[in-house]
Amino acid sequence: MNSFIRKIVQQHSKEDAEFHNELRKLLNFSPRKINQYKKAFTHRSVQMLDRKGNPINYERLEFLGDSILGSVIAAYLYKKVPTGTEGYLTQMRSKIVSREHLNELGKDLNLIRFVKSNIDQSNVGDNIHGNIFEALIGAIYLDKGYNFCQKFIYHNVIVPYVDIEKLEGKITSYKGLIIEWCQKQKKIYSFDTYEDSGNDPVKHFSVKVSIDGEQVAKGRATSKKKAEEQASKRVYFAFQKQISLD
Repeated sequence: MNSFIRKIVQQHSKEDAEFHNELRKLLNFSPRKINQYKKAFTHRSVQMLDRKGNPINYERLEFLGDSILGSVIAAYLYKKVPTGTEGYLTQMRSKIVSREHLNELGKDLNLIRFVKSNIDQSNVGDNIHGNIFEALIGAIYLDKGYNFCQKFIYHNVIVPYVDIEKLEGKITSYKGLIIEWCQKQKKIYSFDTYEDSGNDPVKHFSVKVSIDGEQVAKGRATSKKKAEEQASKRVYFAFQKQISLD
């Protein structure tokens, strides 16, 4: 092995050792399949491929982690709330694994520090925090198995973040709430969404919400969904008393 190749191998070994050490501190256990964890923090913009030409990024692990997280939360709610109907349990699970909630988890764990990406962190959007959290769950499952993963979720998600009483009153979709209220009250509503980048380097969207032909609120964000939620939240606070009475 010539000196150049030896230097590369040593550098990678050092990086893996540092990564393993940081992960161990974060997870409170020693990870074994380190490559799965490296994949969990690799953004598709890096455009890495394995020997078979398959992409190496966190998206497949995110899918796996999402399914496991949902099943663990479902089992917890089933035992925790024995009187809960199917609709109630489904709604509560949706609140716990909502993108907003998972983004909060990812931020609290500061997972973004591990991410390899060719896109500046300021331009990737908030959802990356929740995405890599789910990918991490997927990596833990492949490394340690379902039972271990279940315990990890219990101690790192359920115990510190799940408060049934608070979640019962939490609104997960202001747009859905406004639409439901308008339909119940036989009001005509519309969401007029359009691209509105202005001078911003990142694409933005604006939305105007009208009820019975009168514009009630506006919203602007980096995605249509976020803009609609922002505007819908403003509509909710404008009509909060009427909505609460209904």
